[in-house]
Amino acid sequence: MSCWQTVQDYGLRSLGYGERLLPREDITLCEQFVLIGSGMIWNVYFGVLALAAGFVLANAVALAKASARRRLRKPAEAFILLFRGSPLFIQFFLAYFIFLRLKDGVPGTDFLTSAAAGALVVLFLNTAAYSAEIFHGALKSIPKGEVEAADAYGLAGWARFRRILWPTQMRLAWPAYTNEAIFLFHATTLVFFTGFPAQRQSADALYYANYFADRTFNPFVPYPILAGYFILLTLVILGVFGLVNRRLNRHLPQEARLKMRAPRVMLR
Repeated sequence: MSCWQTVQDYGLRSLGYGERLLPREDITLCEQFVLIGSGMIWNVYFGVLALAAGFVLANAVALAKASARRRLRKPAEAFILLFRGSPLFIQFFLAYFIFLRLKDGVPGTDFLTSAAAGALVVLFLNTAAYSAEIFHGALKSIPKGEVEAADAYGLAGWARFRRILWPTQMRLAWPAYTNEAIFLFHATTLVFFTGFPAQRQSADALYYANYFADRTFNPFVPYPILAGYFILLTLVILGVFGLVNRRLNRHLPQEARLKMRAPRVMLR
């Protein structure tokens, strides 16, 4: 079988298209590259959707935590503590158990027991909690002079937040938020090793890498391939977030701009 034929057979297998049977004998390097790359579709799916939805919730939670109203501040603090204080791996197991119970009592919620929906909810809430803490810290770090200048121009309430506070908050938080985005994409590899089942062997990149390591008794080929894919994904994230960072800092002198560099520590 040629490598191009392998791409046709297995390129979209993680989505349920193409050859159903996984290679079992005489596994080639091309098959490992193609199938692990196919599984990356799920990692990108989980990462992009969780990051986009978590960004919105994180901003709301950060504002609630910074609020002087106790009824807003305390639930926000509890939410952040819950998801930052417990391991993500355990959150997946508990969420799957809760969704199973919910399916039995509430009609129409069975879709939450699938990885595509249930695991996405967990990742969304987890990254929202971490990002909210980042945004809250940035909000508290806004120079007092900028707030006073906004007051002097007669800006108050939503107008002050939208035009002064939020842009400055994003500019200060963006380097740390980039690191959180990288960690989130790495954390997607946990999904199919928790309670959420892989239907018809359609799963993420680590699932296929683990399969090849078991079949070939040689983990030194599939796992470096997987690492290579994630390094490329990390470079893409850094490039996209770097463009946003330059946009956020476009009004500052060149020497005063916050630089975007590949983070030395990839984990929280």
